[in-house]
Amino acid sequence: MSGTVEATYWIETAFPLEQAAATMAGEQSTGTFVRVPGETDALREAHAARVVSIEELGDAERPSLPGSGLPKTGDGRRRTARVTLSWPVHNFGPSLPNLLATVAGNLSELKAFSGLKLVDLTLPPVFLDRYQGPQFGVAGTRELAGVDDRPMIGTIVKPSVGLSPEATAEQVRTLLDAGVDFVKDDELQADGPACPFDARISAVMRVINEHAERTGKKVMFAANLTGDIDEMLARHDHVLREGGTCVMASMNSIGLPAMKVLRAHSQLPIHGHRNGWGMLGRSPAIGMSFVAYQKLWRLAGIDHTHVNGIDNKFCEENESVIASARECLTPMFDPPHPGCEVMPVFSSGQSARQVPATYAALGSTDLIFAAGGGIMAHPGGPAAGVRALRQAWDAAVAGVDLADAASQAPELRDALSAFAA
Repeated sequence: MSGTVEATYWIETAFPLEQAAATMAGEQSTGTFVRVPGETDALREAHAARVVSIEELGDAERPSLPGSGLPKTGDGRRRTARVTLSWPVHNFGPSLPNLLATVAGNLSELKAFSGLKLVDLTLPPVFLDRYQGPQFGVAGTRELAGVDDRPMIGTIVKPSVGLSPEATAEQVRTLLDAGVDFVKDDELQADGPACPFDARISAVMRVINEHAERTGKKVMFAANLTGDIDEMLARHDHVLREGGTCVMASMNSIGLPAMKVLRAHSQLPIHGHRNGWGMLGRSPAIGMSFVAYQKLWRLAGIDHTHVNGIDNKFCEENESVIASARECLTPMFDPPHPGCEVMPVFSSGQSARQVPATYAALGSTDLIFAAGGGIMAHPGGPAAGVRALRQAWDAAVAGVDLADAASQAPELRDALSAFAA
């Protein structure tokens, strides 16, 4: 089995950088804290992780994380650096769970580090022998939704929980009449006794199918089937029988192996919701970047995933949001291997105001732009909210200033007034 995996980290340590990097490589391959019998030179040559590069970045005034140790001798400096390690794939095979144990694993607990974060992964195409990657991706999602040359305008069923199946369907009816392209369950709404999955999806799809027969447009609804594996497969089949065109799963809740099983079974796009992501990504000193994280899930088979949004209601900086979205649209492998691109989903406090900056930074309309309040709270109602978003995107793509466009578009003008910066 040929190929190597490379992982890049940001580290903070009081130990010499070369020693710290060697500690990382040893801990996650052939070594332990002392040389042991059996760890021969031949074994190390075949299986040891290697330090590819070390780029010193600067000094840290104080430890970013508690519990770090100090070398017995040293100059007292605490350095930061960007370190890249590599492993032969034959250590663990093309297995995402075991890859994760290798490139993340125990590293964040090592006492030599007061900060350690996985920031990128480079994987060989041998992983495609085992993992299918996205089945629909950008092109397939657009085809099912009937949206070719602009962003898909989406929204979320709110309140998140508390609506009955029938009330959910009526909420969806309002959104369909408003002209949205995409609607999703909230991640908190799965299969509770107050709103059972099968009853909710049957009620929602009756409304969607009736609307499609009347208008010729079948809106995509991402049904949250998150649960145990047998439950998810059965829920997928119910969505398919009812004529649905998308399912949704909470990635961190179900795990990579369950996503692989769902992908192998699914005949529908998988909307990968990243709720819980903040535990992995929020700290600059520990966890992993979304750039690395989304590569694992793309291979496992998601077709869409959330990236937050410009000037969002959460803590993520705009630069991180755009870097995440850009990575979703970037091929993971060189030709002729599949690119595994997935549709980025912009959400979290989005309105017409964020559209110009989003397009200017991303340079693409291959995205789902999901606005809750930006649609439902528009002074003219949800239909005006959708029109305002379409008008904002048309202006951005045409290079027209948003204020100038608003002077000719009352829905956009009212949106800019209602959602003032």
